[in-house]
Order: sequence, then structure tokens, then C-alpha cells
Amino acid sequence: MAGLFFIYIGIEQKKNMKKRIAIQGIAGSYHDIAARNYYEGEEVEIIGCNSFKEVITTMKKDPSIQGMMAIENTIAGSLLQNHELIRESGFDIVGEYKLRISHSLVGLPGETIHDITEVNSHPIALMQCSDFLNTLPHTKVVEKADTAMSAKWISENKLKGHAAICGKMAAEIYGMNILAEGIETNKRNFTRFLAIADRWTADELLQGVDKNKSSLVFALPHSSGSLSKVLSVLSFYDMNLSKIQSLPIIGREWEYLFYIDLTFTDYTRYKQALDAIRPLTKDFKILGEYEEGQQSV
Repeated sequence: MAGLFFIYIGIEQKKNMKKRIAIQGIAGSYHDIAARNYYEGEEVEIIGCNSFKEVITTMKKDPSIQGMMAIENTIAGSLLQNHELIRESGFDIVGEYKLRISHSLVGLPGETIHDITEVNSHPIALMQCSDFLNTLPHTKVVEKADTAMSAKWISENKLKGHAAICGKMAAEIYGMNILAEGIETNKRNFTRFLAIADRWTADELLQGVDKNKSSLVFALPHSSGSLSKVLSVLSFYDMNLSKIQSLPIIGREWEYLFYIDLTFTDYTRYKQALDAIRPLTKDFKILGEYEEGQQSV
């Protein structure tokens, strides 16, 4: 009985442990927001990294650390390098979060939009706010490494006349004044983030989860109709292909890796579909089986 008691205590302690999540960026970044929203109701410690590659390196140094990584945006498209990083890492996708991206223009307290002579932000954020920036024709636009980092840099250096494009959370954290909200050109601006974890951690996290989505990667022989055959098989088994992305294989001319996402309602039929396409592919790998994420509003 004593042994069972200590096992129970160990399980309860593990449940209550603070989750450590590695992200690209700093406090107030969209990765930070996505991670906190995804693990809502749980105690989370965010580990900021300078790059997506550093996220993977950080996780490999400590398998208890999980990761949150952007994979695609409805306007800017896929983050191609992140597909490869996840595939090469050996980590599993355990979930996803679709964050509505709403940009704000923020400056130092006391400043107004008429005081701004320079706008700083990540190039994707600047691109997504191009229509708004066109209303400020005499303002210089300068690319920076991160949205929240731009706000922090302006705040710490008291840079008058500078503004950052970032989220409202970053403005609050770094004591910035919101000069304009919702400045993104397209209001249907969402980024999909993937939660990733070490394989052993993934098995624990996915216990009891109603899996209805899968991320796969495979190569195909350089022959006529190779892709259409795979897609025909998936269609026969009623698999819903929600995404397909191809990347060239370096060193193998005219051969490609295909990253696909499937959604399904019947897990057994999904497994049958995989068994049917495996002989048609090369380098087949399941990157993760998880529950489809809901879209934030």
C-alpha cells in the first residue's frame, strides 16, 4: 500500500508541476500569448529563445521542456523552416492553437501618433499592416527581429518618436501607450502554433485525448502520378486533407518532401489509410496525432 501511495503522490506532483515552454521571442510576443492560451488554467514558465532553432536546442538539453512553434499564417503562409526543424528534431506534435493576430501601434507614454517618425517591428507584422502604414507617408519603417522586442527596445531606451507594431499584451508589459488598435489590413489574420514535446512526454500528454488530426511527412518516387495515387487512397478512406506543403530534398534533385495534415472521425479507418499509402511513399513519418485546435476569436 505504501508503494502505491508514493506512486499516487508522484503522479499528483507531476500534474501540479509548472510547465516550462520554450518559445521564439520574449514576454508579450505572440508566441507567449499562444503558449499561455493553449495551457490556460495551468502554471506556465516561458523560456524565451532567440530563434526557432534555439527552441529545439533548449528542448533537447532538457526533455521536460515543451515547445510552442508557429507553423503557418493565413496571410503570410507557411514557415517552411519550422516544418523541417520539427521533422529533424524527433519531437512529437501534441496539439495546436490558432491565434487571432491583432496588431497595435504603441509608443512611449505621452506621445501621440503625430509624434511618430519611425515604426519598428518584425517584417511580417509590418507587411500585415501595410495599408495602415501607408497612412503615415512621412514615417520611416524599420524591420526588427521581433514585435514585442521592438516595444521593449523603445521602452528601455526611451526612444521618442519611435513606435512599435506588436500585441496589446506587449504594450502592457513594457509600459507603452497604445496609439492605434486593430491596424492589420486583413482582420482574418490567424497564426497556427504547434505544441511539441519529447516522445515520452507526448505519450503522457496525449493519454485520453480524442485524436482527430494528424501531421505526416513523406517523400515520393520521381515518377508520373505518384502524388495523385496517394491522394486517391486518402480520399477513398474519407481522410480530409486540410493542408499540403512540399519542400525540395537537398541533394536529391527534383524530389520533394510532402508535409500533410489530415483530419478524421474514425481512428481505425485513419490507420488503415496510413497502411495503404506507406508502400507508395519513402521516408514516411508521423509527426504527431492530436486533437484539432479551436480558432480563437
